[in-house]
Amino acid sequence: MKLPKLAFIFLLLGCVVVYLTYVKRRFDSRASPLSKQHLQYTTKVDQHKRPTSAEVISDNFQYGIMFDAGSTGTRIHVFQFQMEPNEAPKLAHETFKAIKPGLSAYADDPDKCKAGLLQLLEVAKEVVPAGLWASTPLALRATAGLRLLPGEKASHLLDKVKAVFGESPFRNGPESVSIMDGTDEGVSAWITVNFLLGGLHGSETPTVGMLDLGGGSTQITFSPQDEKTIQTSPIDYVTSFRMFNTSHSLYSHSYLGLGLMSARLAVLGGIEGQPVASNQELVSPCLAPDHASEWEHAEVVYKLKGQKAGEPIYDSCLSKVEKMIYKRVRKAEEVKDMEFYAFSYYYDRAVDLGLIDEKTGGSIKVSNYIEGAKTACKNMEAGAGDNPFLCLDLTYISVLLQELGFPQDKEFKLARKINDVETSWALGATFYYMESLRAH
Repeated sequence: MKLPKLAFIFLLLGCVVVYLTYVKRRFDSRASPLSKQHLQYTTKVDQHKRPTSAEVISDNFQYGIMFDAGSTGTRIHVFQFQMEPNEAPKLAHETFKAIKPGLSAYADDPDKCKAGLLQLLEVAKEVVPAGLWASTPLALRATAGLRLLPGEKASHLLDKVKAVFGESPFRNGPESVSIMDGTDEGVSAWITVNFLLGGLHGSETPTVGMLDLGGGSTQITFSPQDEKTIQTSPIDYVTSFRMFNTSHSLYSHSYLGLGLMSARLAVLGGIEGQPVASNQELVSPCLAPDHASEWEHAEVVYKLKGQKAGEPIYDSCLSKVEKMIYKRVRKAEEVKDMEFYAFSYYYDRAVDLGLIDEKTGGSIKVSNYIEGAKTACKNMEAGAGDNPFLCLDLTYISVLLQELGFPQDKEFKLARKINDVETSWALGATFYYMESLRAH
């Protein structure tokens, strides 16, 4: 009888040891520093820290990779999203890297762009867990640099990108590589801004409009609240799409040739893409009367000269600007009652006026641009000011905004970042592409 009793005691002790070991492991796993770090990571966007593979094992994470192929460089954005059922995703992390030059620099030898693309793909491999590579969408969107190339050269470059992407482990297909048109850029930027502000999260937060003023084109995008806006607008001004289980109709248009640099050239009397004779000068009342300089735009050098006018510089310049823009912009009546964010040169010239902080942004009214233009032009009459184009630029911006439908007392918000995230089109384009993949 002793032997079975002893065996029973050993068996009981073994069960107790196993149970205590299990309880200890469960407690350690719940209280471990890694678990706490993981929780903190998912609730905060960290622009500097890259997640380790141990931090992204959750099934709630999804990644998206977007290449921004601009005129001066190529940039990669690797976005990490926290996914929850029946909710819009939350941006948990963004990894960013840029290289120079832009793709267009390889127009005559597309094979040379491969090294840079592979370098950026290595960044994505470091960030995205290997087990998720095959399901992570990879895309490239090209902007101004490739738009300006002859069609055949642009096609050869894009074909090379497609070949490189095809050899990568990430998810890509026929629509992964393309050139964005201005409207796509505007819609993508609108998605970015409203996602960061919470307007796309299925809440009661209203969406805001978006104004962007680049060098060659300018965009306006907003969600019409008045059905009349949709009914009376040209068909190519209205676009519809579905995102996060919600349908959106947008008024969006890109005015090519009305970006600040192209408009500046037009006001000065030049023609886009047409060099002038070596001895020819562009004479303008928007410059100081004694001004003489050279200005390069789109790889063309122009000789500039100020013009003595019989009336104040502001009045003469305003007349030139109004003639240049006459009937080139469509007015949307309801924008005067909507909240808008403005970016790019709208932001830069507000900084030049000292009306907003360069890092934190702020708010500005149309009337601020008007008064700023009058002051800048008046200063030029006295020979003051370091920026010879400030009078012209501010006059143009103030006229453009009024032509778009904004009254002088309309106030805009200016921001380069929202919730510490850059307000570029890349995030919106990534969402747009991921939604298109789900639809198919």
